Amino acid sequence: MKRALILCLALAACGTPQQQCIGGVTRDLRIIDRLIVETQGNLDRGYGYREETVFRTVRVPCDFGPIGKDGKRGYRQLCLDQEPDTVRRPAAIDLTAEQSKLDGLLRKRAQLDRQVRPAILQCQQQYPE
Repeated sequence: MKRALILCLALAACGTPQQQCIGGVTRDLRIIDRLIVETQGNLDRGYGYREETVFRTVRVPCDFGPIGKDGKRGYRQLCLDQEPDTVRRPAAIDLTAEQSKLDGLLRKRAQLDRQVRPAILQCQQQYPE
């Protein structure tokens, strides 16, 4: 997830001024589009997903023993540690509520689309390519 965010930021920094302007004014529209795709997928499948954090046991190097003259511990060994990991698990959903959510998202998308069109034209006029 962090890599995708860094990649998006890097690509946004590389875009032309017009692309950066349009990207800024259409951000909410892109978020709504992703939510529409997710909600439609839930309806098509008949279930959704929930994210859950689980902890996995991993082996990590650790030092033991008295500290020597060089400032290091006497010997190294592998120790057990817990590392968090996020997993997606299927989850039951209320199909009626999910359909209602999709309908609301579609209405909101249409509203945002009407609001964004003038801003896109302004970006194109302000930063012609």
